[in-house]
Amino acid sequence: MDLILLCVFLPLVTVAWGQYGDYYYGPYNYGDNDEWVNVYRQGFNFQCPHGQVIVAVRSIFNKKEGSDRLWNYACMPAAQSLGEPTECWWEEINRAGTQWYQTCSNNGLVAGFQSQYFPSVLDREWQFYCCRYSRRCPYSCW
Repeated sequence: MDLILLCVFLPLVTVAWGQYGDYYYGPYNYGDNDEWVNVYRQGFNFQCPHGQVIVAVRSIFNKKEGSDRLWNYACMPAAQSLGEPTECWWEEINRAGTQWYQTCSNNGLVAGFQSQYFPSVLDREWQFYCCRYSRRCPYSCW
């Protein structure tokens, strides 16, 4: 019985282990030793280097600091299959104190953020920096 289980599960483990290496990119580089892009209650602007996109977001909440957060972002080069960025733009600003859902228009990828803190509502307004790539396929294509 043990030999049968070994024969069944060994190939599965081998395949899973092989695929693991294809999808693991390791820890993201957020900068030097918890280097945050903002201080509490202050605005900030963060943009990835040309040809890179946001791949990770990290934040720490502090109620004593006006219910604000420190923010940090990690960038990685966009996949070569996307080509080069053809245009970049700032999306519309969402207003502080309101609910919102944001995506980049025109099939863009997020390459940065800017934000301003408003103490009257203990909230931030946000604006996304988006880039469109030359080989980016529209969502409706196959």
